[in-house]
Amino acid sequence: MPYFDAASSAPLHPVARQALLAALDEGWADPARLYREGRRARLLLDAAREAAAEAVGCRPDELTFTSSGTRAVHSGISGALAGRRRVGRHLVVSAVEHSSVLHSAAAHEAQGGTCAEVPVDRAGAVSATAYGEALREDTALACLQSANHEVGTEQPVAEVAEVCRAAGVPLLVDAAQSLGWGPVPSGWSLLAASAHKWGGPSGVGLLAVRKGVRFAPQGAADERESGRSAGFENIPAVVAAAASLRAVRAEAAAESVRLRALVDRIRATAGSAVPDVEVVGDPVRRLPHLVTFSCLYVDGEALLHELDQEGFSVSSGSSCTSSTLTPSHVLKAMGVLSEGNVRVSLPTGTTEEDVDRFLQVLPGVVAGVRKRLGAPVPPAPSPATTASLVVDALGKRCPIPVIELAKVIGEVPVGGTVTVLSDDEAARLDIPAWCEMREQEYAGEEPADQGSAYVVRRLS
Repeated sequence: MPYFDAASSAPLHPVARQALLAALDEGWADPARLYREGRRARLLLDAAREAAAEAVGCRPDELTFTSSGTRAVHSGISGALAGRRRVGRHLVVSAVEHSSVLHSAAAHEAQGGTCAEVPVDRAGAVSATAYGEALREDTALACLQSANHEVGTEQPVAEVAEVCRAAGVPLLVDAAQSLGWGPVPSGWSLLAASAHKWGGPSGVGLLAVRKGVRFAPQGAADERESGRSAGFENIPAVVAAAASLRAVRAEAAAESVRLRALVDRIRATAGSAVPDVEVVGDPVRRLPHLVTFSCLYVDGEALLHELDQEGFSVSSGSSCTSSTLTPSHVLKAMGVLSEGNVRVSLPTGTTEEDVDRFLQVLPGVVAGVRKRLGAPVPPAPSPATTASLVVDALGKRCPIPVIELAKVIGEVPVGGTVTVLSDDEAARLDIPAWCEMREQEYAGEEPADQGSAYVVRRLS
């Protein structure tokens, strides 16, 4: 069964498995002890730190092992903010950061701090100019991911780092998605990453803090990991994480070329063989193994379930699920379609045959889901009879409001309007995105007795 969700968690690399098993026999003792077993454990821990630091591009004494990538982010942000509290309490992040960054930002605001979100373009990238405009005299820290976890777009880290350096503001980079593919551009002050994203074991994160960066670890601390990550080190997992990072980096150049060609095939075929599909994210400045596309008139959960039945494990770049009923903050910030969203992220070793079979079954799966939802295939215009129509989609979740809009748009003359009543938050994103894809005019949103009224003007 092809596993196409490496962006969530990559399969355990063979080198990680070998290192883990070996370290279970050699690295079980307390590395803080001076007897033989403790010294052996300390040697393993030090060697792992040196290997990881070399891959990150920092000094070994600048790198801390944490219990997860999320913990690395939380510790990095809280420690940097606390270390620079005399400067101010202003935090700058991009609008498409991972939830771990946004959760830290929300906690910071709850404690009286302020936060600014830098917008992104339709490809999901920030501009260094916009980042510079968000920095203030009281900005204590700026955060920027190296590449987006949902759409794969690479961020201009070097340019933003230069802007932050000129302003005297440290930059924390979340490199979880990109570190396995190569070093992060220079200029960052703090860096966080997660081992299970590159084929290491789960439960290991990295936090690098450059010398000279004011940093005050928060919470209870002990003597381990320079006081930045309390508790007994999981030495076998740490050894496996460092060994696998070195291994995937050695394979990255060749595998990047191979997987990028496969992803290009998915991008081209999904956008041409399946009607009404929007491929999102930057087509050039992106991770080599990841592609995300959104399908009109499709429920994302149903599409993922059907692909799973066909033997493909994929995920959604959107968090629009039955549990949250809210669109992905990344897709919302980009202004792209959120319904029917599929993220394909290929692990190392993915074969051409698996990708070919995925592309063979995809059109039929999408068509089947659309048929069950009653989507217009294709939408057939009816004789125009009225200048305006109202579609009551209250209580119905996307993609139903968009489907109902598509069914009736042909019933109004060119220049006429369709007003869609909806109380689903996703409609605020999906209806404007539908208008752009179908070349109709989105006239805006108006308050309604329940939910909102979205006005669409027919142009063709």
